[in-house]
Amino acid sequence: MQCVKSQYAIEDSIKKSRFIGVLIPCLSESAVVDSLRQLRISHPSASHIAFAYRIKTHNGFISRFNDAGEPSGTAGKPIFQHLEGKDLINALLAVIRYFGGIKLGAGGLTRAYGNTAKRVIEIAELYPYIEVAERKLTLDYKQMQLLEHLLKKLDGEIIGQDFAEQVHLTVQLPRDNLTALLEAFGGLH
Repeated sequence: MQCVKSQYAIEDSIKKSRFIGVLIPCLSESAVVDSLRQLRISHPSASHIAFAYRIKTHNGFISRFNDAGEPSGTAGKPIFQHLEGKDLINALLAVIRYFGGIKLGAGGLTRAYGNTAKRVIEIAELYPYIEVAERKLTLDYKQMQLLEHLLKKLDGEIIGQDFAEQVHLTVQLPRDNLTALLEAFGGLH
């Protein structure tokens, strides 16, 4: 599985229609909704904003695509096929169309949307997807420096902390590194 960490965009002109491909990292469906809203604000006179997305959740994958008013199967599905073909997750892939006055036909639309989606993926820097784990820890103040050093080595970070008699932390790190963290600290709970 692969993902993107930043947004990418390309533009194409096909028979006087303008096609803009946009690839946006999104970790949830609400992020997808926000990104689509922003695209509609940024492109108020666009004829269509077709899209597809794949999000990995604790319960599996959420995948959707939308033709945005184009004939059924000519926009959202070809976009989705490129997302799926590259095994891209946690991403929204949208193609914005400004109609140029020349009809492309079903085959032409499918090629135009599919090729635009493919081109934006080709320019994107893709990263291997790394599943992260969160863990709550309680430790003594004297263990903090060791923990911070170990988290740095294990690509982890502290995402929540509460200082009381002991330090209560929430850490996040790649799931594959969780065992190493717990073994280093023995009886952490």
